[in-house]
Amino acid sequence: MPGIIERMEPSPIKPRLDEQIRPLRIWLLTAVAMTAFATNSILCRMALGAHAIDAASFTAIRLASGALTLAMLTGFLRGNHAFSAGSWFSGFQLFVYAVAFSFAYLSLHAGTGALILFGSVQATMIISGLLSGERPHALQWAGLAIALAGLVYLVFPGIAAPSLHGALLMALAGVAWGFYSLRGRGVKEPLYQTTGNFIRAVPFGLVVWAVSVQGVHARPMGILFAILSGSLASGMGYAIWYTALRGLSSIRAATVQLPVPVLTAFGGVIFLSEEFTLRLLIASILILGGVALTVVAKELKADKRSIGQTAKSGKK
Repeated sequence: MPGIIERMEPSPIKPRLDEQIRPLRIWLLTAVAMTAFATNSILCRMALGAHAIDAASFTAIRLASGALTLAMLTGFLRGNHAFSAGSWFSGFQLFVYAVAFSFAYLSLHAGTGALILFGSVQATMIISGLLSGERPHALQWAGLAIALAGLVYLVFPGIAAPSLHGALLMALAGVAWGFYSLRGRGVKEPLYQTTGNFIRAVPFGLVVWAVSVQGVHARPMGILFAILSGSLASGMGYAIWYTALRGLSSIRAATVQLPVPVLTAFGGVIFLSEEFTLRLLIASILILGGVALTVVAKELKADKRSIGQTAKSGKK
């Protein structure tokens, strides 16, 4: 009966396929999320740059449309479960990111803003790792120093330097987004968590809109861009990002965001006729290269540790 026994044994093909499909799914979700992040910058800059809407209204509509879209989607899936998911703290972090993001783009180009934003995100994640007890390699310190030098060079006063006020606001948005992403790792129901966070962020956005009500203005094009940013690029994009985060380490989560400023810069050139300056190019190389060096150094450190443990177990 050996032939029958062999046919009854579980095939190794399905586990292998599962192991291959799961990483592929994670990277596809990540690619969609990164595209959404870049789209957010383009839509915001298109709306504000054309004076089609004010920053407070853009923020409020963006958060409200994102919350409404996600609430409708999750409501079809599982009643009102989404309203009990999420947290006020995460909702507030989402609001801080969104409002600082919008007001920063009043004075920043799309590519410059994205570079400052994600440079700050990486710094936040790296510093968070240091505070949690991680011991960085010398190359990691070097990478962090290079990235910081690039950020300083970008905002250093000069003819091509961006607005300091806008840069500080975008850095604040990056810190808020970094902590929001860190809190999103390991959540069990990303779609419902994102919905709950968006719902809780809406009241904060409405407060800012009410305070700025005397200066609000909105044309149909600006409202449309805000709705697209909220419902698709933000609401669905962030839910997809939370899903992808479940399969990414904090280091890889930082790594995959590196192409976003470059995508945004080229999007700004194509859709907004923005100039890709030499300063932006040099700063991009320094910031992205520095962060990449930090990430690679950590991966090498992890590989060495794994090899060392394997060698010790082999000797035993």
